[in-house]
Amino acid sequence: MHPAKAFRVEDRATLLDFIASHPFVILAASVGGRPFVAQAPVVIRDLDGEVALDFHLSRANALAPHLVQGFRAVALATGLDAYVSPDWYESADQVPTWNYLAVEAEGSIAPLNEAELIALLDDLSAREEARLLPKAPWTRDKMSDGRFEAMLRGIAGGRLFVERLEGTFKLSQNKSDADRLGAAEGLGDHPIAEMMRNLP
Repeated sequence: MHPAKAFRVEDRATLLDFIASHPFVILAASVGGRPFVAQAPVVIRDLDGEVALDFHLSRANALAPHLVQGFRAVALATGLDAYVSPDWYESADQVPTWNYLAVEAEGSIAPLNEAELIALLDDLSAREEARLLPKAPWTRDKMSDGRFEAMLRGIAGGRLFVERLEGTFKLSQNKSDADRLGAAEGLGDHPIAEMMRNLP
């Protein structure tokens, strides 16, 4: 995460809402001295007050075999981003920068059992299908007998137990109001410009 306090977001509800709105995360881990990166959709779980992110990977994914013994990882959820030109500032002698929104969840990963994996898939499809309303939701009941079970063998599930959760919402908070609003004007109708204008 960005080290500047001006951009730091620590409110847990805000951070979890962000992950829920941007659930296709990047998983980064180092296992056996080798770096790994994978992308996966996540479902947030509240396990008696402990937050976890459930996900699944293709069994062909290089990280999948390591789920059995577990490992530590960071899940990165990313949102809007925009290049900011120094020409848009009122102040002189500025440099280009990038405004963006991102949330990191770090913790240990353990494998899901088959029942937990099936629950993840059902919850994941239900959540995403709900975004497509008024389309009638897809469910696995629409699949031929045995097809779901056959496809299930091709994936592995994991659960990241969140120990660290923090975010960076970099929206030119470190600039003067005139510079921030000038940059927002320069960005025009980019969605991040509206967020910059609406800062307290």
